[in-house]
Amino acid sequence: MTDESSKPPHPPAEPFRGAQPEQPADREAAETPQPPTPRRMRIAGIHHVTLISADLHRTTGFYRDVLGLALWREAANDDDPGARHFWFSADGQGSPGTILSFLEYPQMGAGSQGTGTTHHIALAVDSPDEIGAWRDYLRSRDIPTTEVFDRSGLVSIYLRDPDGHILEIVSGGA
Repeated sequence: MTDESSKPPHPPAEPFRGAQPEQPADREAAETPQPPTPRRMRIAGIHHVTLISADLHRTTGFYRDVLGLALWREAANDDDPGARHFWFSADGQGSPGTILSFLEYPQMGAGSQGTGTTHHIALAVDSPDEIGAWRDYLRSRDIPTTEVFDRSGLVSIYLRDPDGHILEIVSGGA
């Protein structure tokens, strides 16, 4: 008679019979470190755009007081500590994609348009209905603008800031 207490409570587990890892054809290949998977590089968006200003007081009066952007940060330029650097943010938090920054260089002459320069900066608003209101508001402040353009749902106006940068206020489209 067999003593039941000497038997294991369960039968022994069977060895794993699932998929087995592939074995390299030769042992040397298994010991050779594999290069890391290359990182896929991708531009995620525009963080900020930096422009040159002759007078940051005047620039602040325009971008903060007229357009309503928050003056998010004021500092010396990290690359040129003798120059002031202001950052304006559409969301007030300095989130990437909402920032226009300005370096102050009063001694520089006016720029000229051409190859290697920026044509314009487009500032987004939520609704095409706002574009006409922006035109009227800016004109009431003696800031010349174009008429409203409607290009298949991309509705916008153009104007210049105090330093001559061309701005577009735009809604809709891509």
